Amino acid sequence: MYIIAGLGNPTREYEKTRHNVGFEVIDTLADRLGIRVTEKKHRAYCGQGMIDGEKVILSKPQTFMNLSGESIRSMADFYKVEPEKVIVICDDINLAEGQLRIRTKGSAGGHNGLKNIISHLGTQEFLRIRVGVGEKPKEMDLADYVLGRFPKAQAELMAQAYEDAAKAAVMMVTDGADMAMNYFNRKK
Repeated sequence: MYIIAGLGNPTREYEKTRHNVGFEVIDTLADRLGIRVTEKKHRAYCGQGMIDGEKVILSKPQTFMNLSGESIRSMADFYKVEPEKVIVICDDINLAEGQLRIRTKGSAGGHNGLKNIISHLGTQEFLRIRVGVGEKPKEMDLADYVLGRFPKAQAELMAQAYEDAAKAAVMMVTDGADMAMNYFNRKK
């Protein structure tokens, strides 16, 4: 079994912001797989389904970004899923808009959601799909940038990134993380 968790912030106020790309990818993946992510448990919206015979839990933690680890740890404990079978999808300001970076482990890289997950799981060894949201302008506050929305001109690019990240998650389950890294980690 895999847990695929997209990070973001709950409430309408944060919909479609850069920080909520994880939620967007989960919605895209849920649509592709025909999974309803509506069940409220483990402080998240969850849905269960299958990818090529492998059971998956799709999740959108509702703890706010900086406490995502609480929800993910609760799910991992309940379903007895090892960290190596947890896939976390989040935004990355160090990647160009729409670029993906897949990793099997690593530091938080300054991302507070990942930092909290590392703290709660007690390891850096979980799978990640980082979705580029672009570098913040020098004069702008980081929080204002990640909580801002994409300009209309980037909507199509980001919609494709959500599709690509959903495909990457499926490939990680069916063919392994190494195959997904080889395919998706190329520069655009």
